[in-house]
Amino acid sequence: MSVATRKKISIFDWINYGLLSLISLICLAPFLYVFSVSFTDPDVYIPLQFNLFPQKWSLSAYSYILSTGSFINALKSTTFITVVGTALNLIVSFSMAYALTKKAMPGRNAMMGFIIFTLVFNAGIVPSYLLVKQLGLLNSYWALIWPVLTSAWSLIIIKSFLESMPSELEDAAKIDGCSDIGVFLRIVIPLSMPAIATFTLFFAVSHWNTYFNAVIYLSDSKKWTLQVLVKSLVIDSDNAGMAGASGDEKSIPQETIRMASIVLAMLPILVVYPFLQKHFAKGVMLGSVKG
Repeated sequence: MSVATRKKISIFDWINYGLLSLISLICLAPFLYVFSVSFTDPDVYIPLQFNLFPQKWSLSAYSYILSTGSFINALKSTTFITVVGTALNLIVSFSMAYALTKKAMPGRNAMMGFIIFTLVFNAGIVPSYLLVKQLGLLNSYWALIWPVLTSAWSLIIIKSFLESMPSELEDAAKIDGCSDIGVFLRIVIPLSMPAIATFTLFFAVSHWNTYFNAVIYLSDSKKWTLQVLVKSLVIDSDNAGMAGASGDEKSIPQETIRMASIVLAMLPILVVYPFLQKHFAKGVMLGSVKG
């Protein structure tokens, strides 16, 4: 490769990096604005003024939000739904996908047909609501967990990942006296950690951001999820949803309260994601290639 070619590639790389950096900064600006407003002292806050960094730092908005009974209830509800829902998602998805990898399982092809069918056709909102109602799950956290225990997309990806494992490992374990459950727990699960980490992130983010189903199935405001509470703060004109606060909330601008609630709602995912990022791409790619 000539010097001129290396120079052209170098110039292209600099231009490429510069454009990507500019796009990244443009995407990052709204997040910086939200953080800035949430940490701005109420005494110096000026409405509709764009600042990427607070003129004067303050935790007043966070202290107010964390002192409200509504936010604490919403945090407990979302945490319960996320932890329990993610655990059940992993158990059901991986165990069902593992069973579908066995060609000797009766009705395997028919079950796969039903699973693929749901990728194309959906019953809709009204039948789903009627089903949840008939099961007696209305105004219950389980209405946000049981209907979404797994999905066709998750099953197909996990099934493909499990099929990529060497069958000789299972055969050797069975020769040593392992049962099917023993093979699943001692061989398959330890080797599936990249996929488990990936789908843990998928399921956890999905449950943490639950909004639409919570609006439909939860009529009691004490059981609202964080996303529903944040919507009531950002969209509604008052802070009626933030009942039970201590102190004088009138001295705190509503805009700083809204921004602080947004930060608190997305903070857990931002904290957890870096620890699972190294497994993210690996888990998805392993599930997409067999061999």
